[in-house]
Amino acid sequence: MAETTTEAGGGHGGGGGHSPLEQFEIHTIAEFKLGGLDLSFTNASLMMVIAVLLVTTLMVFGTRRGALVPGRLQSVSELSYEFVANLIRDTIGNEGRRYFPLLFTLFMFILFGNLLGMVPYSFTFTSQIIVTFAMAIVVFAGVTVLGFMRHGVHFFSFFVPPGTPIWMWPLLIPIEVISYLSRPISLSVRLFANMLAGHTLLKVIASFVALMGVFGVLPLAGVVALTGLEILIAFLQAYVFTILTCLYINDALHMH
Repeated sequence: MAETTTEAGGGHGGGGGHSPLEQFEIHTIAEFKLGGLDLSFTNASLMMVIAVLLVTTLMVFGTRRGALVPGRLQSVSELSYEFVANLIRDTIGNEGRRYFPLLFTLFMFILFGNLLGMVPYSFTFTSQIIVTFAMAIVVFAGVTVLGFMRHGVHFFSFFVPPGTPIWMWPLLIPIEVISYLSRPISLSVRLFANMLAGHTLLKVIASFVALMGVFGVLPLAGVVALTGLEILIAFLQAYVFTILTCLYINDALHMH
């Protein structure tokens, strides 16, 4: 990665300039190269580390005491646990409990990544297509391997809708294959595009507050309202990514 590149991702207060694209700049904090591979530690890497540390801190301290009357941290950690557990139970069933660590990690990592991006001068790593695609391709590869481990070559029947006449197979099978292969693209682009568009819009509207002076009350109200909406979207996108992963796992386990 170059010293400063323009990847998608950034907090709505970042950049320090008038261009909304400045918040998407990736800056190298510590340069490190291994052969021809650039493994430099960047502001995106920093925010990922912070997200992991925050999630770990929440779960460790939130579940350490296990009080009968839970405090704030314990309540948040228990609600997060129950939310993902219920999501898995409703979409996969009891068989999905073994996949709870993966799904819970995905949900919390994406959620905290989205919320951290709401902090001024921070960086939203979930609005980088390379980050969201990396998570999506891991999910896609894992689900595909799971399907073959569970069903063997019979997994190929997944691409033939039940009850479909043989004469329609040449038409429907390519459509099903393309639909299946597009999963990592739709999964990653949905998260990336929503976070990117939201932060860009926030920066654009916020720039009007200073430009309009005393008349900037209206765009300021718009920024406040849009910030609340972005927080809701931050949770919603983590939920969508997780529930789609649950549905993909369910498909791999139970086919049609």
